[in-house]
Amino acid sequence: MLSLTRKMTKTGTRLRALATFTAAASLTLALSGCTKLETESPSSVRNAADTQARSASLGTVDCAHTKCIALTFDAGPSENSARLLDILKEKQVPATFFLLGKRHIDTYPELVRRMADEGHEVASHTWTHKILTDADPDEIREELERPSTEIERLTGKRPTLMRPPQGRTDDTVHDICRELGLAEVLWSVTAKDYKTNDSDLITERVLDQSSRDGIILLHDIYDGTVPAVPGIIDALKKRGYVFVTVPQLMAPGKAEPGKVYR
Repeated sequence: MLSLTRKMTKTGTRLRALATFTAAASLTLALSGCTKLETESPSSVRNAADTQARSASLGTVDCAHTKCIALTFDAGPSENSARLLDILKEKQVPATFFLLGKRHIDTYPELVRRMADEGHEVASHTWTHKILTDADPDEIREELERPSTEIERLTGKRPTLMRPPQGRTDDTVHDICRELGLAEVLWSVTAKDYKTNDSDLITERVLDQSSRDGIILLHDIYDGTVPAVPGIIDALKKRGYVFVTVPQLMAPGKAEPGKVYR
């Protein structure tokens, strides 16, 4: 019996490792140059803004003249999110949260409210993390409608941004996002924190890839990520970066539903 238990444990470990590898491989494929995916940069959105929009108030930051960067977090809220929000509040840094529905929004509704109340952008990462390019149109709509409805109920504001799981998207996803008033946001910096709990390595990867108008992808569901955040913030501030939300990064322009931004 003991031998059987050991075999089952080893099998479970192998399956988890395979799942992690598959997710990473899919992510690499989705964001490679082979997909013909057309994306727009934050700077192109800013530059396309009309004269009237340019003269409007941009709040405290104008990213046309400031070295801006956006912190984004996927797949929360989680048991780590309260500590993350404490750090962001202490450092006076806004972030963009792409939230999951099942076992996240429905488990930590008070954290969703807190994110919005403290000035962060609250966005969608689908309801169950279903790969949208493998789903039929009705499934895609449900995956996107449910978190938007719940976020609006909790915060009073309906999301205008979403991030497709693993960054995998296609024309059908674009069309449904356009229909639902959602723009798709990918990323330009990834720490691959789904593969390591080494906070120093996560920090190093982010700092090595960061540049002006960057969109940093992190996941506060993993144990090594939140401890890395203070060091990432401090180091990038020393380099002259100002942290903004994704909409602030594009202001005075706005992300257009059905389009993809990176």
